[in-house]
Amino acid sequence: MKASRRRSREFALQSLYQWRVGKNRAEDIARQTAEADSFAKADSEYFARLFNGTVAEAESLEAEIAPLLDRRAQELAPIELAILLLGAYELKHSPEVPYRVVINEAVELAKAYGGTDGYKYVNGVLDKLAQRLRVAERA
Repeated sequence: MKASRRRSREFALQSLYQWRVGKNRAEDIARQTAEADSFAKADSEYFARLFNGTVAEAESLEAEIAPLLDRRAQELAPIELAILLLGAYELKHSPEVPYRVVINEAVELAKAYGGTDGYKYVNGVLDKLAQRLRVAERA
């Protein structure tokens, strides 16, 4: 059985994708997600924190990862961009979660939902971001 936080990240990713691609309202997406049958196994508070936080800071998170990308963020596959934003948010705002765990979870999401080698790209970008955001932890 998957850990409740991993499920929260999956639901947050799916919700972010809906928000970015479907242009649906974040509140509606969060409500629909919470009503899903399998949502009971997720950490609902962590989901809300990740999804709402990433939506609220999407623009600044995108600006933060932009210098680490080899192309414009808009040129990335929408799912990979959503994974990067989610990972960036978690690196920035969840210091209780070790950076290696954040990166590993993002890589697992990319393997499950992204393109063939998308996980390698996600790993590289988030590793560089962790060097900036988690200086003390990496030392």
